[in-house]
Order: sequence, then C-alpha cells, then structure tokens
Amino acid sequence: MEYLIVTNNPLVKEGFDDIYFVEGTSRELLEKVRDLVHAGHELVTHPLGASLRMMFSPCFSVVLRSEKKDLNYFHTEIIESSLEKYKLNMEVRGEDTKNSRDYAMIDYSLLRSAFVEIGNNQMSF
Repeated sequence: MEYLIVTNNPLVKEGFDDIYFVEGTSRELLEKVRDLVHAGHELVTHPLGASLRMMFSPCFSVVLRSEKKDLNYFHTEIIESSLEKYKLNMEVRGEDTKNSRDYAMIDYSLLRSAFVEIGNNQMSF
C-alpha cells in the first residue's frame, strides 16, 4: 500500500483499493485530509479541483502517500489554504447535489488519470 485515497465518492469506494471513505461532506473530507497531513502523510494530488466548478462537487478524492514521514510544511500550507478557499467559496453557494452522479463519474475518471500519471495501477479490477 503505497497510496491512500481519501474520498467521499461511492464509485471510488467500490473501484479502488486502499481508501479511507469519509461518510460526510466535502468539507469534512478536506478536514480529514488536513488531519492526515498533520499526522505525516504527504499530498500526491492537490486537495482542490483544477476548476472552480469542481469545487462545488459534493464528492471528490485526494491521494496521499500512505507512509507517514516528518511533517511536510509545504503540504500543510497547501491543505490549510485549500480548506480556507473551500470555506470562502462555499459561503457564496453550496454543493451542487443536483448533479452528484455526474460529479462522481468525473472524480472517478480524474482519479484513474492521476494513477496513470504516477505510474501505479491502484485499481482493484
């Protein structure tokens, strides 16, 4: 187990190994990622999506290195600022639950692409 996927996406829960499933909101997911980064895990993927639109997704996934190391201050800054940006943007509008199935499929696809990029087939099938 080289990587840990933190997700609240049910499609990812069924399609990948080595996950930490968050039964909760995207904010709760980011808070869990923050806690794991503070515990010594390192970010592999950025906690927020590449577009503002993806921030409104009710589900997404973040990949971390499963091995704990010394606290990485750069990764700590990334997750802390991501959580603040998320909170700031979500004050204006909430999660787009109307299109949650589409967001889940997009997140799943992006996660597959991330593992292709890092050269690790983490898929369970």
